[in-house]
Amino acid sequence: MLHTANGYSKRMAAGAAGALALVSLGKSGTTFSVVGTPRGLCTPAGFAADSGATREMKAEPATGIAAGCAMAVTGVMLTAAAARQRRAQTGRAAATSVQRQVATLDAPATTERPDLTGMLPDCPSTIWKANDIDIANLPEVTETAPLIIDAAELGDAMTKDAELEYFKNRSKEIMEQLQKHGAIWLRNFEMMKDATGFRAMYEALQLNPCLDPIHTSGLRDMVGKKDAVYEAVNKPSLAQHFVGLHNESTYVKTAMFGAFVCFKPASEGGGEFLVADGAKIINDMDKDVLRRLYENKVRISVSNLDLGIIINALPEFAKNGAAESLQNVILKTVAPKFDMDLEMVYGADGTNPYRLQAIEHAQSPINRHPETGQPVWFCNLHNHSRYLRDRRPCTVPEVGMTDVYSGDLSKINPKDVQHINEVCEKNIVPVMMQEGDVMLLDNYRVLHGRNIFKGERNHAVTWFASCGEAPEQMQESREKPDDFMNNLINKTLV
Repeated sequence: MLHTANGYSKRMAAGAAGALALVSLGKSGTTFSVVGTPRGLCTPAGFAADSGATREMKAEPATGIAAGCAMAVTGVMLTAAAARQRRAQTGRAAATSVQRQVATLDAPATTERPDLTGMLPDCPSTIWKANDIDIANLPEVTETAPLIIDAAELGDAMTKDAELEYFKNRSKEIMEQLQKHGAIWLRNFEMMKDATGFRAMYEALQLNPCLDPIHTSGLRDMVGKKDAVYEAVNKPSLAQHFVGLHNESTYVKTAMFGAFVCFKPASEGGGEFLVADGAKIINDMDKDVLRRLYENKVRISVSNLDLGIIINALPEFAKNGAAESLQNVILKTVAPKFDMDLEMVYGADGTNPYRLQAIEHAQSPINRHPETGQPVWFCNLHNHSRYLRDRRPCTVPEVGMTDVYSGDLSKINPKDVQHINEVCEKNIVPVMMQEGDVMLLDNYRVLHGRNIFKGERNHAVTWFASCGEAPEQMQESREKPDDFMNNLINKTLV
């Protein structure tokens, strides 16, 4: 029988579904840097020991096309089976936990509000104003994050109704302060201890909710749909994951504002909310390092899939055709689900020629605030750098590892990455939020993260497209991105 490379490539279609499912499991959310072991309260350990050897998935290659494809499909089946077994084993305990959380997020409303399920507009496009920034003459930062507004310092103890009136009457002032400081910590308020009061607060400030920038694919599940509330990385499987500094942003989408709320702090400690001023970060950074990054730009890899387990099982003459076929299929079917304008690239990290990475297009690590024009560090490198992850405890599977490259896909100098890490850590402000506390964020000005924790924790977040009169676009639309990948990841990966 005559075999051609093209014929082998076409026969790979039988296994493409398995490969596609595997790559879908690899997306760990662009807002995630799963790292750990803080130094002091929240900062990671130094770099004395180089433990950064690249980790690779270890597996004996299958022999023959059928075996290679079967392994991909079998991997997906085993993953699904494991997920079903895990859900069955958790049983009543998991059900009790879910019921407890839903009870918190969906507390009865004293004033009936419209159900926002399916009504939220898509996250707005990222506003890029990154050209011609004068690195040598950055403006001084006079106000920084976070500003604290403490209900206990506002006079006599207020009722929930009085708190609501406070936010309504001071909404303009609060939003002006948010623009000046980048973040406001609302402390000791009673009304935000459930999702209904939390929503009443953000509506009093005239904040208009939208979908998460990575609604299609992130690890953050929408647990309170009627009030536009997303879970804020509370899963037990992610408790020991240190979430590095990042803006809630991709190359194509960025929320204007965010509000994180604490319904229950971690029962056994940790879980501090981390905030850092992007304007201060670039002011503290070495100007040569900053200029290099600015001129070269950065590209962020959000997921990868080692397809060598399939391709290496093929005859030599069939490998290139099979690799190209898989790349095209994944680009056309899976990449659009991430809704991030990705390029699928083989071998970018230099460790495996058949490692397929999903990489965002080149972007500036510095941006101007869309309203104030203030230059800010607008880059998730502290969160996504593989160099940093490899030097911090990390339980993310290889398929979910992220990385950050220069604009030409070359590696960023490790000394530059270390310097960025040091400056970011210097500017981290850890905040131990208590029940009912809210952290308002200007998502273009500040970066945020989360420390590791133990026990049960219930924090949530809502993202906002704008402030002011509610837009007419808040209505159900079939053109909004679906959350197929989000649901798949939350049900199988974590």
